[in-house]
This record gives sequence, structure tokens and C-alpha cells, in this order.
Amino acid sequence: MDKWIKPYAALWLTMLIGGSLVVALALLGAEVYSNVVDDEGLTNLDIPALEYSQTLRNPELDAVVTGFTNIGGGVGMPILASILTAWLTFLSRTWRPIILVGGAAAVSIYATTVGKRLVGRTRPDHSEAVPPFEHSPSFPSGHTLNTTVVIGVLLYVLCLQFHQLWVRVTAITAGVIFIIAMGLSRVFLGHHWLTDVTAGWLLGGAWVGLVILAHRLFHLTRRKEHVGPAPTFDHPVVRDVVAEKIHDHGRDRHGDHSEPAAGRSPGDHHAG
Repeated sequence: MDKWIKPYAALWLTMLIGGSLVVALALLGAEVYSNVVDDEGLTNLDIPALEYSQTLRNPELDAVVTGFTNIGGGVGMPILASILTAWLTFLSRTWRPIILVGGAAAVSIYATTVGKRLVGRTRPDHSEAVPPFEHSPSFPSGHTLNTTVVIGVLLYVLCLQFHQLWVRVTAITAGVIFIIAMGLSRVFLGHHWLTDVTAGWLLGGAWVGLVILAHRLFHLTRRKEHVGPAPTFDHPVVRDVVAEKIHDHGRDRHGDHSEPAAGRSPGDHHAG
């Protein structure tokens, strides 16, 4: 309890509330989306985007984009996320990357599943898409939503680990390009409508923001309580570490006062 619940109480609570909010937003967005689609309002975006994508296709480019989009799929993204999370966990020597990335990804996958089942939107026709074809509902784009969340949280953790400006700028630039390219690849291949991808970006960005907010509140709460840093591999129980430091500090202070007193004569006291 002291090791895992209390130190992370603000983090767990905020992520729980935030996750519920994201799922609620997915439900609300799906309902609003369905009403708009009924009026054919979104075809002004979706059909022109798909038609333009078809003009850009050729066998070589199709193969490259298909390989790239597989990175954001149900196999590629977990592998990529696991490698990067393990690397950041090794560097930071804390559980922070695993907790943040794992928790954020779990909510992202759930929100994707809920949105697809609720809306049940049909993907573009296979005659307009590049094989291999996909058959699950179209809204929202799972590749886009999950990539936005996983890469967004990984970028946040990386920026906490590295303080050099050039590292942060390079990582954020590469991450944003990767997220945008992943979404556009889904439209290019005809696997999703543009509005599916846009919804993935918006929902994913909102959830990343809430995860970051949860983590910042977690540290703010800990600073106010003066309980020291979060548990790490080297110091898993913060309470014991803090108590040990206080004990050592008190012992040093006691030693500083006792040594001069033992070597000082009464005459020295008056001379001082």
C-alpha cells in the first residue's frame, strides 16, 4: 500500500478520471458524428481526400506506405512501444515509463474499441483501397489514435529524461511527423476516411494531455507533502530513504557539535 498506492494516488486518480472522460468523449463524439454523417455533411472532406489519394498511388509507393502503416498496427506498435519503453525504463531506473505508457495505451485501445462498435461506420470500398484489406469498423482510426497516444506519451517521458534542447526538439519533431504520417497513410491506402483519422488525432491528443496533467499533478502533490522523489529501482520505498537521510543528517550534526566540544578547553570557550 505504502509503496504503490499512496505515492501514486494523484496519478492513479487523475488517469482514472481522465480515462473515463476520454471514453465519454469517444461516445459523445460518435453520437455527434453519426448525426452529421446522416446529413452527408462529412462527404465534403472524405470523398475528395480519398480521390486525391488515388491519384498519388503507384505500386512502389503503395508498398512503402503499406510497410510504414503496419508499424502502427496491432503487432508493430506494441513491439515499437515495448522497445522504447524498456529503453526509457532502463535509463530512468524508475517505473514511470511503464506506468504512463501502459496506462495510456490501455485506455486508448478501449476507446478505439468503443468508438468502432458504437458508430459501426463502413470503410471505403475495397475497390478504392490498397490490399491487404481491413474489415473492422472505420471510426475512429485505431492506427492513428493509438499511435498518437503511445508516441505522445513516449515523447513526454523522453523529454523528462533528456534536458538538452536539441534532443527534445529533434524527438518532438520526429514524433509529430510520425504521428501525422501514420494518419495520412491510412487515407492514402483507402483504409480509412479522413474524418476517421482526424478523430483519432483529436481523441489521442486529448488523452495524452490528460496523462501529462495527471503526472504533473502527481509530482506537485509529492512536493507539497515533502515525501521526496517517486520510488525507483534503487530506492523503492521512499519513506525509508527519507528516514535514512534524516537519520544521517542528524548524526552528522551531532558529530559536528560533539567533536569540538571534546577537544576544547574552558579557556578556549572564553577566548572564543
